This record gives sequence, C-alpha cells and structure tokens, in this order.
Amino acid sequence: MMQLDALNEITIAEIHRRYRDGSLTAVQLVQWYLDRIEALDRAGPKINAIISLNPDILSQARACDEALKRSGKLSGPMHGIPVLIKDQGDVLGLPTTMGSVLFKDFQPQRDAFAIARLRAAGALFLGKTTLGECGAGDTHGSLFGSTSNVYDTTRTAGGSSGGSGAAISANFAAVSLGQEGFSSIRRPAAWNGIVGMRPSAGLVSRSGVFGGWPAVNGSLGPMTRTVEDAARVLHCLVGFDAADPVTARGVGQFDLPDPTQLNRDALKGARIGVLRQSMGSGSEPDSADFAKVGAVFDAAIDELRAAGAVVIDPVQIEDLNRLLALRSNSLAEEEGAFAHYLAGVKNPPFTDRKQAIADPRFAQTFQGVKTRWLKNPTESAHYASMKAREQLLTNLLKTMAEHQLDAIVHKAVEHQPTRIADGIAPPYVDQKGASHLNTFVLWVPSIVVPAGFTSDALPAGITFLGRPYDDARMLHLAYAYEQHTQHRRAPALQSAKAG
Repeated sequence: MMQLDALNEITIAEIHRRYRDGSLTAVQLVQWYLDRIEALDRAGPKINAIISLNPDILSQARACDEALKRSGKLSGPMHGIPVLIKDQGDVLGLPTTMGSVLFKDFQPQRDAFAIARLRAAGALFLGKTTLGECGAGDTHGSLFGSTSNVYDTTRTAGGSSGGSGAAISANFAAVSLGQEGFSSIRRPAAWNGIVGMRPSAGLVSRSGVFGGWPAVNGSLGPMTRTVEDAARVLHCLVGFDAADPVTARGVGQFDLPDPTQLNRDALKGARIGVLRQSMGSGSEPDSADFAKVGAVFDAAIDELRAAGAVVIDPVQIEDLNRLLALRSNSLAEEEGAFAHYLAGVKNPPFTDRKQAIADPRFAQTFQGVKTRWLKNPTESAHYASMKAREQLLTNLLKTMAEHQLDAIVHKAVEHQPTRIADGIAPPYVDQKGASHLNTFVLWVPSIVVPAGFTSDALPAGITFLGRPYDDARMLHLAYAYEQHTQHRRAPALQSAKAG
C-alpha cells in the first residue's frame, strides 16, 4: 500500500503529468485517497468530512486508465481527477442527503448541471462531503454530527461547505466543490487553510443543487489547495443553463484566463484597497481573538506591497454595516427554491418545505436549520433588503472608482475557528466573524487565499474582491499573492496506526 503522505498536495497538473508518463494511474490515485479517508476521516483524528463514497469509483477509475491507454491522450481537462462534492448537489448514483435525517435515503438519480460539466471534462466523482445541515451555518448535521477543523479537531471546520474545506486540506481528494449563500465557501476555506472562490452570480449554474433558482444569492465554486487548480475547475463549470435563468446574466462573461497562464506578477502596479471596517457576523473587534486574525492580515498587507502592489490603506465603503444589517431573505424565494429543486426528481421525499417542517424528524435537525426555516421574513423587509443591496453595490463601486482600485482586500474571516462544543449547544455560536459583502451584492467575485497562521497556529485568509464579473482579474491577483507568499501548509494529521 502506498504511504499515506506519498501524494500529499498533488495538483491537477502534476496528476496529469504523471498519468502521461505512466508513473501514476487513476486507480492508484483513487485508492490512495480511499485509504487516506479510511485512516484519517473514519479513524485516527476522525475529521468526519465525508458523508458518502462512490461505490463504483474504482471501476470508473479503471475505465479512465484504459481509455488513456487506448487513445494515448487525456479525455479532457479534468481527466481522472478525483472530485468531492458538497452534499447538496446531485451526482448520478449517489444520494443527496443535505446532511439531514430528513433526506437520509434521497436518491435523485441525476447529475446537476455543474456535475455534468465536470463529468464531460473527465472528472471522477469520489463522494460527497459534510455540510451545515441543509446548507445552514457551520458544519453540523443530524445525519453525521460535526466536522472537525483539520488544524485543531476541537474546533469547527466552518460552513456550510465545511466538509469540502476540511477534506481538501486533509488531502482526501484532488479538488472539491462548495456552495456559498452567505460565506459558505470562503469561511471554511480560510479556516482550513485552502483556496476558495465564490464566482460572480450567473457564471455557474445551480440546477440540480439544493438552494438554487429562484433564489439568487447562492453560488457554486471551487475549493482547492492552489489558485491554479481553482481556475482549472472554474473553467469547466461556467456556462449558460436555461434551468437556472441567473446564468443568462453570465453570457458574455464566461471568458476566464487560461489556468496555465496565470500571471505571477499581477500584483505589480495593481491598486489594492484595504477594507478594515469590521463587518463579520457576530464579530467582537475588541477581543484578543479578533486581534490575532488582525495580526495575520497586517502581515499580508505588507506582503502585497512587497509583491509590487500600490496599497491604499484604508478605504471606506459608505454605510457598509447599516446596509448589510438590512439583508433579509425572501420567504417566497426560499420556498420556491425548495420546491424547484425537488420538482426535478422522481418520488421526492417532500414537495415543499412545509411538509419537511411537519415531518417528525424535523425535531432532530440541528439548530441552524430550525433558525433558518422557521424564520418568517416579511416582504417589506425583503424590499428594504433589495434597496440596500443596490445602494451597497453602488457604494462599493464608488469607492473602487474614487481610488482607481483593481481590487479590495479584507479579512476572509474576522475570528479564528470557533469551538464545536460552542456551536452545538446554547448559545449556538455559528459563523462568527464571517463577512457576506460579496453574497449580498451578488454580482462581484471573491477569492480567499491562505495568508498565514495566527499565534494559536490556526490558519487565516485574505479575500480579493472585485467589480462585477471581474473574476479573471481576481484569479490573477490571488495567484500572484499565493506564489509570492506560499502560506499553504498541510495539516499534521496522523492515523491511529501511526499514532
């Protein structure tokens, strides 16, 4: 059996190079990931990031190897790349549980649009990852319990895409997908020391994914160990899908940079504004914990200057927190999204959310689901929220225009990962320090890159945020920062046997 650290941190480019020269096969790579999951997720530190594994993955990997042997060429840009998916997106042959007892036996028997795109590019679907139950909050769920942070297993992995973040940091797959409606990609990416990108709304379809149309704030995005791999995955995901009308806004915006040609010098001369206004959910700016993240962020700003950026520090966004506080969901949109998702499958467990709430098993769900589903936002609150969204986008763009900025940077999360024990019992600490500027104004891209470690040896990240559909520039800037700093450090995980 191959050593558990033999393929640590391997990238898509390196996998493909080794496939071509015959030093690695898809079967070997998949088996290595399966062994690692068994040793570190199911046993050892028991990260608990994987909900389900594809029972046919080894035969699919074998077919991939045979196809390469026959043709002598890769089948596509994701040929033989093992992918993990947050368990709210449909993959043919796998259940979609949402991490909840409500959906324990749910088998949609279809590929989500984004999954079909990756499958056509040659990807192998290794399995599904844990999440904040039904996409709500940090990664706790009635079906699996809690997912641990890979750097301190007493702390949360974040959420709601916490399983995807922890799994990729722990090297359980090559890449993963997350979904973000608040800070659900960027928070677990930062807290698990990886790259996470929430692209501009409309670039990636959400059809076949729980929490999609007619709601608009949720976006699928890559969670990877490198910016180049994030760009490679995003390249395969973008495209128009009539089943998710928001993607009509992305038409004409799908031209992303060649992942192999990202600009290492993109920060030279780039004008970067530093947003220091505290805007995180439940943040405590006067706390020692907040200051520990701040020290990492301050060092990151110095690194931007060292990489050649013109840093404008600080910049202000007018009325930022007042407008953020007006954010409110639409009950009609949320219930419509629930029904729209289930309408696409045979024999759904429920036809609407009211049925799910009336199910006796609803009492077993974690607090995040109850808090979100039992809310009853008014239409007047939603109207005020929509007005605030438009004003905030204008204010954001005004700041960027006044300072001639290429991007704004801010702390990915304003606090260190919180304790699991504090999230599953009162006062239910959840999403602490998470910023949601990007998911409120919707159309702007943001990407998190590892920025180093706090004095408690916990990872922190920096977010690059740009103008609407300026995803390509954010990839270049993030890549340049990553290449100049190289802060990513794999967690020191040991199997029970090794320990």
